[in-house]
Amino acid sequence: MSDDVIHAAGCVLWRRSPAAGALEICLVHRPKYDDWSHPKGKLKRDETPLDGALREVEEETGYRCEPGPRLPSTHYFVGGRAKQVSYWAAEATSGSFTPGREVDRLLWLDPAAARARLTQPRDRELVDEFLATLRLA
Repeated sequence: MSDDVIHAAGCVLWRRSPAAGALEICLVHRPKYDDWSHPKGKLKRDETPLDGALREVEEETGYRCEPGPRLPSTHYFVGGRAKQVSYWAAEATSGSFTPGREVDRLLWLDPAAARARLTQPRDRELVDEFLATLRLA
């Protein structure tokens, strides 16, 4: 991995609604940026992207998950440095959310509402890729 690129990983975390069984996507609110996004974060030294994605999901949401298909990576710049975020679709298997300093709110939303709530267009595109991937599975 190149030292000049920030490497991060995350998941489009999903579940079937406990009430109706409909597909729901998990979004997290980060007060530092006042944004809504998919759970993600920087990789630790020598951590694989998938291990980092699963760790970040659990740290930010309190949920353990079962990773599914790999989704497209996103690329953008933060503070003049390139950032690459590797993503997976992942089904929530257990856990519960506790608000913290890094993530203060969590929502489970149907895909259209999740897409509308996301702050960054690249995260909205990831919802589209996730839905297309699920249809193929």
